[in-house]
Amino acid sequence: MFRQSSALSNPVAIGVLAAGCAYLIWGVSGLYFKALSHISPLEVLCHRTLWTLVLTGLALAARGELAAALKAMSGSRRLLGLLVLSSALIGINWVLFIWSIISGHALEASMGYFLYPLAVVVLARLFLGEKMNPRQMVALAVVMVGVTYMMAMHGRLPWVALTLAVTFAFYGLMRKTAPVESLSGLFLETVILAPLALAYLAWIGGGAFLEGDLSTILMLMLAGPVTGVPLLLFAFGARRLRLSTVGLMMYINPTVQMLIAVFVFGEHFTETHLITFLCIWAGLLIYSVDVPALVRRFRLGA
Repeated sequence: MFRQSSALSNPVAIGVLAAGCAYLIWGVSGLYFKALSHISPLEVLCHRTLWTLVLTGLALAARGELAAALKAMSGSRRLLGLLVLSSALIGINWVLFIWSIISGHALEASMGYFLYPLAVVVLARLFLGEKMNPRQMVALAVVMVGVTYMMAMHGRLPWVALTLAVTFAFYGLMRKTAPVESLSGLFLETVILAPLALAYLAWIGGGAFLEGDLSTILMLMLAGPVTGVPLLLFAFGARRLRLSTVGLMMYINPTVQMLIAVFVFGEHFTETHLITFLCIWAGLLIYSVDVPALVRRFRLGA
């Protein structure tokens, strides 16, 4: 009998593979939305909502959890209220990300997802009463230097990056307080957004889905897997990994986004971008790496 491959039998290795694939899919998703540049961001958002609803609904039905998810939302006003708020936040985040890719702001969008972990720290302090340690305060100060520098050089706030970071951080806060798991939550959010999506598509007469060619129709339908598959992979991987590992791996997503923005989309990476990103990366390094703990481990030979 041959032994099963240690990599395949190791839950941590499987978790790393699943979470890594999720972050890579999120990172390259800009290529997908760029291919839909001939369609308005709102219309793309509508299809992303509806096809994600179909995919997550089928996944829940296959697990026998579809009725329970709908019953949970209808039976709790608090849960419904939280999901309405999280639906609005994820809708804003999605449409802004789509717009940023289509309109040539993919580089700034990647900056937003680098900023996201630090935005979470700020919201946790403001709304959950979690205290910020000195390392987190220094990290935020370093990042603010970079953002202030970009604002001074460009004469404007990097509003795309800040809005993406803040909306996604608030979305995480809503989902943290909502008693529903990730797949059911996404399904219920798309249930809430679906009437608005259908109304908009009806208002524009069906749009590209009725007027476009077969390739455009298939691309729009692909919005469901592009949204749902990485979420399922992430949930699968996160259950098998330490939170710190998941947190460090999340930087794969904006790193891939940034590389695609520069080397595929041809967005200009200026000296201002370099200094701003260096400040953000320095802040993330300070935030993510507990240097004293590493020194102690090194001294102990751990």
